[in-house]
Amino acid sequence: MTRIVSALSEIASAYDALYVDLWGCLHDGMTAFPDAVAALQAYRAQGGTVVLLTNSPKPRAGVETQITQMGVPKDAWDTIASSGDSARAAMFRGAVGRKVWFMGEWERDQGFFEPMELIEDPEDILLVELKEADGIVCCGPFEPLADPAVNRAEFLYAKQRGLKLLCANPDIVVDRGEVREWCAGALARLYTEMGGESLYFGKPYPPIYDLARRRLAELGCDIDPSRILAIGDGAQTDIAGAMGEDIDSLFVTGGLAAAETKTSQNPDETALKSFLERENVAPGFAIGRLR
Repeated sequence: MTRIVSALSEIASAYDALYVDLWGCLHDGMTAFPDAVAALQAYRAQGGTVVLLTNSPKPRAGVETQITQMGVPKDAWDTIASSGDSARAAMFRGAVGRKVWFMGEWERDQGFFEPMELIEDPEDILLVELKEADGIVCCGPFEPLADPAVNRAEFLYAKQRGLKLLCANPDIVVDRGEVREWCAGALARLYTEMGGESLYFGKPYPPIYDLARRRLAELGCDIDPSRILAIGDGAQTDIAGAMGEDIDSLFVTGGLAAAETKTSQNPDETALKSFLERENVAPGFAIGRLR
């Protein structure tokens, strides 16, 4: 049974570390949520460790720059694990070949191709046209408001050539302010449905949780999984991922599922139960907004 709570502080003492989603929990893609920031600051002041666990295709440094500009202060978190870094490591190890066709917004995503010093003998990645590519690197759609189906022709060609698609962000959609946008996960889902092979490196897939554990180790933290709480608004990313890792989770209902859970301050209990049953997930806790 999912317990509805009104504040993180009600359950925080049971956990030594948090895996905290960003978009929909800590910010709306434009501005930080003050109550969420305050909750994480208070948690850290009591000795807890905060890992920002994000499906952003950006490297860690890029995520830090982005959230700082949104108003998330550095005393609200300890370290960052991004799907971008997890996917970059796979790319530089040759997961989709040396010559890649890039999908995304270059001005936003070019940091994805910056060298990673920790990778021994990395592939020398070349960006090429699709007809010359060994594989696809997808950080997102070319146009986030366009239906993913606009890429069907390219995907059919890529599938026929047996190209693998590396998905740097498994999220299907995000809400930027009041506008819902498509993410790389929607493109990878379409490619898979068409018979292509997609490789995923963010939530809910294991590689990003391996990265999160390494980030904790870098801080000198050896924390039992039973003392880690995952927080997020994505039922099929944050909550399903936590379940797969056998760690507890706090579902933030006021993000992507605000309408389905009838969330105002907190979710409607009946609506929440119906939503979780449809999504086949079972978070230990739920809250309207992280606070």
